[in-house]
Amino acid sequence: MVVVPLSKTEFDSEPMPRISGSECTNWARVAAGGTLLASGLLLLTGRRRAGLAAAAAGTTLALLDQKEAVSAFWRLLPGYIDNVQRTLDQVQTTVEDVAVKREKLRQILAPRD
Repeated sequence: MVVVPLSKTEFDSEPMPRISGSECTNWARVAAGGTLLASGLLLLTGRRRAGLAAAAAGTTLALLDQKEAVSAFWRLLPGYIDNVQRTLDQVQTTVEDVAVKREKLRQILAPRD
């Protein structure tokens, strides 16, 4: 009996190394996305309480998956609050200036008896 070696054809390729399921699938993201999708569908069908509960659960799962982003935002939050406070102070000052000018204009334009 003769053994003949089979040569590789040019279309044969190396087998791909197997990747374990935990490395290729992030189940927290899948669960968060599915929960948020389900909450949207519940809200569209009129089941408001169930939709809001599912949205809260999906948001919590997404936040747990993105710990670094949440902690970075948490560190930047005081700066954002300061910016908003400064903007509100500017708006308040502008409104007070407009009120003073309105009162002066009313006194000027008011008929004198």
